[in-house]
Parts: sequence; C-alpha cells; structure tokens
Amino acid sequence: MADDELEHVLTAVGPRLRELRRARGTTLAALSEKTGISVSTLSRLESGQRKPTLELLLPLAKAYAVPLDELVGAPDTGDPRITPRPITRDGRTYVPLTRHLGGLLAYKHILPVGDGQGRRPRQATHEGYEWLYVLSGKLRLALGEHDLVLVPGEAAEFDTRVPHGFGNAGDQPVEFLVLFGPQGERIHVRARPKKAAS
Repeated sequence: MADDELEHVLTAVGPRLRELRRARGTTLAALSEKTGISVSTLSRLESGQRKPTLELLLPLAKAYAVPLDELVGAPDTGDPRITPRPITRDGRTYVPLTRHLGGLLAYKHILPVGDGQGRRPRQATHEGYEWLYVLSGKLRLALGEHDLVLVPGEAAEFDTRVPHGFGNAGDQPVEFLVLFGPQGERIHVRARPKKAAS
C-alpha cells in the first residue's frame, strides 16, 4: 500500500468510527465501558487527534461486531477465494465451488419449496460417483427403487449410473453440498483414530 493511500485510510478511520457509533445509538461512555478504552481516547480517535492502533481497533471491532477491515475501510487486497456464479435452471440454483474442470467437482444446490412436491423426482443416470451432504431443509432422494428423505447433517453417496433424482421434501428451501467425481472417484472417509490404552 502506498504511503498516501495508507494516510487516506488512517484519516478516514475517525469519522467512520463516529458514524458507526452514532448509527448504533451508543455514547462514548457506554462504548468506553464495553471496550475498556477511556472516553478521552475514544473522543480523540473519532476526531482524528489520535492515530488508530490495533490495541484500540480490535476491541472496537469486537464491540461493534464487524470485521477489522470493514471497521477501517481497508482497500481490497486481491481475494484468493473463489467467487461462485450461481446458475439457475427450472427454479433450482447450482453454485459451483471449484474453479477447475475435471477431477472432483463441488457444488451447492438449492431447491425451492414445492420442487418435486407430491411426486417422485425425475431420475437420470450418467458416469461418475456422487457424495452429498444436507445443510438445511429436507431433501428427497430417489435412488433406484429407494425413496429417501435426508435432513440436515445427513449424507449419502452413490454410483451415478444408478437412476437418481432430487426433490424438496419440506416446507422450506433445501440446501445441500455435492461432490461429484466424473470418473467414478470415491470419497475416502477416515475414522478418527482410537486413543491408545494407557
């Protein structure tokens, strides 16, 4: 970060802190009691007479329940995270969680209320192997002749050459994660090792 950019960020912290405090409807005295920072220090920080330090900003970020970079208005530094672009088809939303093509692929699926309600989901087959985990709602999984309802915390795995289909079995959207191996890759679950007997 260039010196002038750093100076701009630092001088903007005081007014940002004052605006945040006023928006939350709190006083300097109440904030002082919550953070352990004296009223005079908080006042000088907001007026720009005191430079912000980590010792001062960390308790304030905690008190306001905001990330530190949001508190100071830090500029973007380049984000290594994947920024998924949701795909919506027939009311269903698919969010890709991997960038690369080939190998294991990860998706988040969201099925709206009423998706497949009252009827068995349409099934399809294709090469590969799938593992899924329900985050929220109730997922109806039609797998071959089986008809299963999975709830949050439950998982399923299956060969995708078996006819399969998904539907919403509840009264709220269902969200679930899917790991798909197009070449039949399987998830290897390792159990927690047992403690050695003493």
